[in-house]
Amino acid sequence: MKYYISTVFLRAGDVMEMATAADELGYHGLAVADHVVNLEQISSRYPYTDDGRRRWQPFTEWPDPWVMIGALAQAAPRLRFATTVYIAAMRNPYLAAKAIGTAALLSGGRVELGVGVGWCEEEFAIMGQRFDRRGARTDEMLELFRALWRPGWTEFEGEFYRTPKLEMEPKPPPIPILVGGETQAALRRAVSNDGWVGSFGTTSDHAIEITRRLRELRGEQGLSMDGFTVMTPLVDAHTHGDYQRAQAAGVTHAIVRPWQHYDRDGTTRAEIIDGMRRFRDDIDLGG
Repeated sequence: MKYYISTVFLRAGDVMEMATAADELGYHGLAVADHVVNLEQISSRYPYTDDGRRRWQPFTEWPDPWVMIGALAQAAPRLRFATTVYIAAMRNPYLAAKAIGTAALLSGGRVELGVGVGWCEEEFAIMGQRFDRRGARTDEMLELFRALWRPGWTEFEGEFYRTPKLEMEPKPPPIPILVGGETQAALRRAVSNDGWVGSFGTTSDHAIEITRRLRELRGEQGLSMDGFTVMTPLVDAHTHGDYQRAQAAGVTHAIVRPWQHYDRDGTTRAEIIDGMRRFRDDIDLGG
């Protein structure tokens, strides 16, 4: 099992020190979330709470993930970095490909692109992007990203994006693509790429069930689970045995907030790093 610390809801100024500590303590990576703006009033329903309300308070910090990863990679030379998840369809695909590729290059190939289709229609509107057919546009964007990141000239003719012969430099190292979401369309999108990303609130049993469905879908395509990433929080995992059970079922990466295991709310850097150290000792990251 690989352990990625979630930076969601943390102050951007605390994350640099936390990343350095995570690197020294032997964690495998950081998971970086994504929003551009947080509107005061929305009609969109947040899909990951029972009442549909957002789980964060106003004025929570949402730093740009690629700027953040580019900086963190210099402070933490061993950590990997995954977005959980980046809403690609909310962006211009060429600017997104440039930012992602640059972060991957600056990190020396330590980036995993976790993508989702998004849920907040109002945020799409602010960004000047269509909310409808965002799943189909995401699929096409991923094809376009790969084309832009390959050596040589790029020409691309899709339903949504048409690219005349051009080149985008510098070319990044290989970037694994992981897909978030639990609908059948999202799971099929995941198995056609390099992995799946779960959401906060995922229990161990639910993660194991999703992993079983992913295995079946991969099998339908004649693919094994070898090299396929299953990255998710496990909100009810507290012991080394809990994580081992999930690993045995096929979960490969656990997204964790270690300070919450010890009744710490993470309001100070000291609490965050103390929780990370205690979790490292209790869970045995290398075991």
